[in-house]
Amino acid sequence: MIESAVLWLLKFLAVPSVGLTSVFLISFVSATLVPLGSEPAVFAVVKANPAMFWPVILVATLGNTIGGAVDYWIGYRAKVAFAKERKSRWFHWLAKYGAKTMLLSWVPGIGDPLCTLAGWLHLPFWPSVMYMMIGKFGRYVFMTVTLLYVPDGWWKWIGETTSRLIG
Repeated sequence: MIESAVLWLLKFLAVPSVGLTSVFLISFVSATLVPLGSEPAVFAVVKANPAMFWPVILVATLGNTIGGAVDYWIGYRAKVAFAKERKSRWFHWLAKYGAKTMLLSWVPGIGDPLCTLAGWLHLPFWPSVMYMMIGKFGRYVFMTVTLLYVPDGWWKWIGETTSRLIG
């Protein structure tokens, strides 16, 4: 049931008429603890319409930052449920460096849990969100610009090679 719901959502988000909406939703969901990457959606929309570079980057940053703020809120509310984890090195590190650690909120695998832990530690909300936004904005600009300068032939080669390996 979950698999069919995810497939429906991905099919819906692939509709060209909802490009910025798709980027926002995918960026939002990928910032939560759900394992989903938003960079392919950002790149696809920018590649299809290069004039939309900055609107797409800003919408992705907004969606991803709001998702990070949701993680923060989850952590803020989950403090009691996970009190035993308080002794881990992550908590000490976050407590030591504070809201600036949210610059790392873009790092795959650790960024979303960092946002949750920031809320748990009751780090200041607005400075945390500001640093999340800076980190996520930088990631989207870097990844999209980098991907735009990779020749299309390389992507075609990757697709053909992957198809041969799988099939």
